[in-house]
Amino acid sequence: MSQYQYTCRNQSGDTVKGILDAANEENVATELLQTGLTPITIQIVNTSETFDLDIAALLPSARVGLEELIIFSKQMYSLSKAGIAMIRALNGLSESTFNPTLRKAIKAVLHSLESGQPLAQALSQHPRIFSDLYVSVVHVGENSGRLDEAFLQLAGYLELERETIKRIKSATRYPTFVIIAMSIGLVIINIFVIPAFSGVFAKLGAELPWQTQVLISFSNFMLNYWPLLLLLLMGSLVGIKFWLKTPAGRYRWDGWKLKLPVLGSLFERIHLGRFCRSFSMMLRSGIPIVQGLNVVSHALGNDYMAERVRGMRQNIERGESFLQAAAMSKLFTPLVMQMISVGEETGGIDEMLAEAADFYEQEVDYELKGLADAIEPIMIIGIGAMVLVLALGVFLPLWDLSSAASR
Repeated sequence: MSQYQYTCRNQSGDTVKGILDAANEENVATELLQTGLTPITIQIVNTSETFDLDIAALLPSARVGLEELIIFSKQMYSLSKAGIAMIRALNGLSESTFNPTLRKAIKAVLHSLESGQPLAQALSQHPRIFSDLYVSVVHVGENSGRLDEAFLQLAGYLELERETIKRIKSATRYPTFVIIAMSIGLVIINIFVIPAFSGVFAKLGAELPWQTQVLISFSNFMLNYWPLLLLLLMGSLVGIKFWLKTPAGRYRWDGWKLKLPVLGSLFERIHLGRFCRSFSMMLRSGIPIVQGLNVVSHALGNDYMAERVRGMRQNIERGESFLQAAAMSKLFTPLVMQMISVGEETGGIDEMLAEAADFYEQEVDYELKGLADAIEPIMIIGIGAMVLVLALGVFLPLWDLSSAASR
C-alpha cells in the first residue's frame, strides 16, 4: 500500500486533512465517503522524502494485540449500551488502558471527537490499530444508532481471529522446533564433527568415498567462508523482506502460499472463512454489497485473494449477480456456492455466508488437528535423509580404517 494525503470537508463544511494507507486513490475516496467526508484533493505521498523509522512501533510494548483490541471493543460495547457519552467513555478508557500505543491512539481519537469529527473518521486515522473492516462497522453502527451492536460484532469477530491464530501456532510449534533443531545440528556437525574426522582420515591416508569428500568440502567451505555465508543469509532475508513489502512481491508470495503442499489448503480455508465471516457482518450491518466487498478485500490479509474479491466487485458493478460473480472468482467450493445460491434466492446471503464461515472454520479446525500428523512423515523423511548422508559420509571410511592403519 501507499500513503495518500487528502483534503476534504466534513458534514459541517470544515476542512479536514490527513494521511491514509491505501492501494490507490479510488480506495482512499471510498473510505473517506464511508466516514462522511467529501474529498477535495487526494495526492500520493512521496515515501522517499517522508521516510521515518518509528522505533517505538518496533518495540513489543508498542504493539496493540488482538487481546487488547477485543477488550477495548467489549468495553466500548458496555459503555455504549449504558448510554454513556462517547467523549466521557473514551476519556475513562484512556486512563485505564495499560498499552501506551493504544492509550495514545484513544487520546488522539478523543481529541478528534472534541474537534467535531465522527468516531469512524477518528478511528480511521490510526490504520495500524483499527483496520478498514473495524472502521466500516463502526461507521455503520454510528449512522444507524446501533453503535453498541457494532462493537459487540467486532468483539466476536476478533475473538474468532484470536482462536484461529492460537490453533495455527499450536499446530506448527512442534514442526518449527524440529526444523530449528535440525538446522542447529547440521551447523554443529559441519563445524566440529566433520573437521575432526577429516583430520583422522588425513593422518591415516585412507581413500575417501565421494560422500565423505562432499561432506568435507562443504564443511571446509563453511569454516573458510562463514562470514560470506552469514552476509549472504542476512542480505537474502533483508532482500526478501523488502520484496514482500512491494505490491508485486506481496501478491506473488500470497499466491504461492496457497499452493504449498500441506499448508496451502489450510491457508485458503482460513482466508475464505475470514471473507465469509467479515462479509456476512458487513451485510448484516447494512453496508451495500459493492462497498462491503471493497472493505473486506482489505481485511483478508492475502493480496492474491483480495484481487479476486475486487474482481467480484467489478463484475457486480457490471450487472452480474453475486452468485455469478462468486462463480467467476473460482474462490469457493461447490457446497458453499450452493449455499450462496440459496441465500440469494431467499434474500438471506448474510445468513448463508455466516454458515459458510462456520463450514470453513470447522474444516480449518479439522486440518489443524491433523496438521502435525501430516507434517510428521515429511520431517521423518528429512531427518532420515540427513542421517543417511552423515552415515555414508562419516562411517563408511571407518570401515576401512583397519586396512588403512595396517599399510
